[in-house]
Amino acid sequence: MAETTLDLRQLPRAEAYVELTAHIESVLDGVTDPIAEMATISALVHHAFGWLWTGFYRMVEPDRLLRVGPYQGTLGCLEITVGRGVCGTAARERRTVVVEDVEQFPGHIACDARSRSEIVVPVFDASGAVIAVFDVDAEVPAAFGDADRMGLERILARFTRQR
Repeated sequence: MAETTLDLRQLPRAEAYVELTAHIESVLDGVTDPIAEMATISALVHHAFGWLWTGFYRMVEPDRLLRVGPYQGTLGCLEITVGRGVCGTAARERRTVVVEDVEQFPGHIACDARSRSEIVVPVFDASGAVIAVFDVDAEVPAAFGDADRMGLERILARFTRQR
């Protein structure tokens, strides 16, 4: 299949994620390099919805430090301590965190002042270890809901498969 990006902004969100998941699986069929997977997922999710920032923070020191990349958008924070900000909270608590208004999240890290809402999904490997978090920022408040949580968790479940 030709590697193309989809613009899914006009579809209902749940329907868009079904289409996006199938597209990602098709594009990444046979790919087992996690960095290539992360780069491709970042690009496809970013362009499908036109988000402000879309990408991964990889766990480089277990339970201690996340480092940026791959991603799409403006410069991101280079490193985030586990437990700090939305990304660090999602990594520490091992759960998806949806923030309707980043200004109301205690300890929010403002990498881009235009960010108004955020969703962060922990990424697990086959052993259940957190290997990264997937962070998406939007320029409008309350941009993310249950369809985003479920859709992104489904997409990112590919990392839990045995390699």
